[in-house]
Amino acid sequence: MTSKRMTPFAGAVTALAVALTASGCGMGSGTDDAAAPVGRVPELGADQKVSIVLESYNFGQAGPWTDTFNELLATFHKAHPNIKVTGQKPQGNSANPATDTVSSLQSQLATGNPPDVAQLGFSDLDFAVNQLKAAPLDDLVGKQEVQDNFTGAKYPYARTARALGDWSGKTYGVPFVFSTPVLYYNAALFTAAGLDADKPPKTWAEVERAALAIKEKTGKDGAYVDCLTKVSKDWCFQALVRSGGGRVISEDRKSLRFAEPAVAGTVKTMQGLVRSGAMPNRTQQQAVEGFARGDLGMILESSAMQGTFGKGAGDKWKLRSAPMPAFEGKPVVPTNSGASLFVFAKDPAKQRAAWELIKFLTSEEAYTTIATKIGYLPLRPELVNDPKALKPWADSNPLIKPNLQQLARMEPWVSFPGTSYLQIRDGMMEAVEDAVFQGKDPGRTLRTRQDEVTGLMPGSSR
Repeated sequence: MTSKRMTPFAGAVTALAVALTASGCGMGSGTDDAAAPVGRVPELGADQKVSIVLESYNFGQAGPWTDTFNELLATFHKAHPNIKVTGQKPQGNSANPATDTVSSLQSQLATGNPPDVAQLGFSDLDFAVNQLKAAPLDDLVGKQEVQDNFTGAKYPYARTARALGDWSGKTYGVPFVFSTPVLYYNAALFTAAGLDADKPPKTWAEVERAALAIKEKTGKDGAYVDCLTKVSKDWCFQALVRSGGGRVISEDRKSLRFAEPAVAGTVKTMQGLVRSGAMPNRTQQQAVEGFARGDLGMILESSAMQGTFGKGAGDKWKLRSAPMPAFEGKPVVPTNSGASLFVFAKDPAKQRAAWELIKFLTSEEAYTTIATKIGYLPLRPELVNDPKALKPWADSNPLIKPNLQQLARMEPWVSFPGTSYLQIRDGMMEAVEDAVFQGKDPGRTLRTRQDEVTGLMPGSSR
């Protein structure tokens, strides 16, 4: 038997498996009754025409996001001319369409006309199964066919990734996309400010100093942390909190912890960036657009924004990336974002068409497109070692390296439990936003909001 030295990307693949093992924990388990078993759906006839709707927050953003998904649907239509797929973004007016996913589904389910396939975040699994009643895929097409989608291709899913959409022993959602927080920066602004573009900040104190230098020397904004508003949700905020030594919820998921001193201290550090002028008081959309234009020196963002930023930079300025910065003397603990694909169709023909679409969107071909054009990590990780797939892209694209490096020490994005989990999350993030951008006292603001939403926790007597 011959042995092979592990390459950086082979190591990243191993790290991905480890990370996904972690993200399979903390999604929650409960005693709620999931959807009742459904009947097996038949294969579509060769000439059977079916129209379905795919609801994804990717359609709510311009540039690489919408363009890439329209390209994927066009490819699917060529292979399945009898299935017409209409893509739509979630209903709602939020600047970040991902914020509207659950409320959009709820309103459409109430009128009896939900999308046939929907993309929901990992932290929505409990609610999607027990409240929104997503269809159990094992019942629709058979457990073996579901598992064959994970393992039957040339490059299978990372083993532990296969269970991220499971509940009570059945697969409800097929894990789809995955990313971690990355510090993107404008190398041209670093150079103009007299900073070394080859040595990006490693701590938040260094971020502040670099941001102030950029602002002073170039007149551009310094840095933006896209983890601190209600619109940004809480996956990235949890990375800041864990890196600061705190937790937003107890490990047994029974009590809230986001008002603890460690969390308040993390929020106070972020507030300090605004007060010093290092971070502008901007909305998520304003910051993302400003960075893409070259008017912002740094932004902590999901790796899913890589395509947008790369397109914005073009040949005008040099886009670079670095790992998430640390708090002084503490290790960085990244968390993951991401989503699964669920079936909400009730008609058997639409359910079968929905499954065919899910299989395609999680195929090797689709992941090659998604990774190169958006920046998400493929859940078929061995693609990065295939010269005909993602190896050329991975070898020539240093922007993905920080994301890969962070996987080995990543912790899962932990959901809040119960039917009011969104109100708890949003309440917490509103308090964070008030403290960071409105100057309110972090400790008092977080404590007041935690006291208000504690009554929404399952089993609360308040």
